[in-house]
Amino acid sequence: MPSKADSAVARTIGIDTGKNTLHMVGLNEKGAIVLREKVSRTRIAARFVNLPPCLVGIEAGMASHHVARELVALGHEVKQVPPAYSKPFRQGHKNDFRDAHAVAEAVERPSTRCVPIKTDGQLDLQALHRVRSRLIGNRTAVINQTRGFLLEHGIPVRQGYRFLRQQLPQILATRTDVLSPRMIRIIADLMADWKYLDERIEGITDEIGALAHADEGCQQLITVPGIGPIISSAMVAAIGNGAAFCKGRDFAAWLGLVPKQMSTGDRTILGRITKRGNRYLRVLFVQGARAVLLRPTSWAKHSFGSWLTAATRRLHRNVLAIALANKLARIAWTVLAQGRRYEARVEPRVEPAAA
Repeated sequence: MPSKADSAVARTIGIDTGKNTLHMVGLNEKGAIVLREKVSRTRIAARFVNLPPCLVGIEAGMASHHVARELVALGHEVKQVPPAYSKPFRQGHKNDFRDAHAVAEAVERPSTRCVPIKTDGQLDLQALHRVRSRLIGNRTAVINQTRGFLLEHGIPVRQGYRFLRQQLPQILATRTDVLSPRMIRIIADLMADWKYLDERIEGITDEIGALAHADEGCQQLITVPGIGPIISSAMVAAIGNGAAFCKGRDFAAWLGLVPKQMSTGDRTILGRITKRGNRYLRVLFVQGARAVLLRPTSWAKHSFGSWLTAATRRLHRNVLAIALANKLARIAWTVLAQGRRYEARVEPRVEPAAA
């Protein structure tokens, strides 16, 4: 069993993250294991402080950004490896040390795409988006439950939360013939929950908007059609300045806005979109694309006129929304990575020749 003294010759160290403990495996220049150790999460910095600078691969996941920042401050080169990329390197049955060994093997390969280390500001912004998403889900659940209770008593309400909000006071006041006092009280409590969730969502949305207007990257992204404070801040929270991607096409592929390819024998087979990467951000980009499609009069102003007009003739509206979301994602990455604003290239209008 390699001892702790052998860790001085470790060129690469792989770390498998856990809630309370981290498992480390160190490899020398020949790829042999020279370190195999379990360390408490609170003592990981003290364990690395006396080690010479080396390449550290840490499994991206639970609180890995905090650990990565601590190790970077000690002079180590730290890369976060997604679990899906380290899994093919695991040999034998799964355990924590074999997972750490797989991370060390994967981080040495130049083709492995690693997760950038997030700053505290990015994590705070990401937390706001996650709380907002959860509250929206809770509000949708309250609305659906209210609608279901009314339908069970023979009171259908038109689809859309605005119609339910308008009709609920009248229903509770006039439909006492089918609604018992207990059911009226239950629905009234649900209305109070709905109002509370609306206030929470509005407060968090305003906070996200304020942060977006104070960030230069978000301000540049807002100039892209279909992108507002919510999408821009979510994108900055997810990828920072976009340095993890070489081009906008890679970012769109990471979002899952490209067809799934299953090709063999020089025969290309394209299926549905892959739905990989950040699901929340992908949904936001699709919603932004649908918002652009609702205003055909502004297509030419955004330099989408000729392309969108031709695409609407041959593509289904859902396919068109995905194609436009892909285009917006690539434009947004270019704007963010180059630190510039979106500039629409409006084609000059050609006047008909005089007879």
